[in-house]
Amino acid sequence: MNDECVLHKCDLALLLIDVINDLEFQDGDKLAATAVPVAGNIARLKLEAKSNGVPCLYVNDNFGQWQSDFKHLVSSCMRDGIRGAPLVKQFLPQRDDYFVLKPRHSGFFQTPLDLLLRDLGARQLILCGLTTDSCVLFTANDAYLRGFDILVPADCSAAMSGNRHTAALGQMRRTLKAVTVESPHIDFKRLLNQHA
Repeated sequence: MNDECVLHKCDLALLLIDVINDLEFQDGDKLAATAVPVAGNIARLKLEAKSNGVPCLYVNDNFGQWQSDFKHLVSSCMRDGIRGAPLVKQFLPQRDDYFVLKPRHSGFFQTPLDLLLRDLGARQLILCGLTTDSCVLFTANDAYLRGFDILVPADCSAAMSGNRHTAALGQMRRTLKAVTVESPHIDFKRLLNQHA
């Protein structure tokens, strides 16, 4: 994160949920088929967030590897022959990014995510990643319960099927008051000035 956000706090944060993923599990090929097409959208969104001084947080499953760390997770998902490697290569973390390893579906469950977001001064969260109807949805639920405004770009997350993706977006709109516009319609400057 740049010095401007550190000194002046930042209303907005981008959460990249489970984008560091080897996809080496049953039906991982189905998820890869829907995730790879949206990867470029997520990468562009992250680039735009960073250019506007918005902190980017990798909120990632630890895949039960309790003795692992985030750097090891990234390198293991990029090995030759790993199904998720083409995806991961588009999301390589930068030095000023944050990361939180999570043991379950929600990025908030048993993690320091809430404390980190409060320290950053975030009030609005943009959630993207895998999967729309599971980890993105669970994280959005917990964010809503904590009083965050939620934006889930419709073209920046994926599920095992289009139907599951669409249903989860609908549920977030109805029950969490989430905004689900497509990423080209996100105006970072307007969002950052909303609470100024």
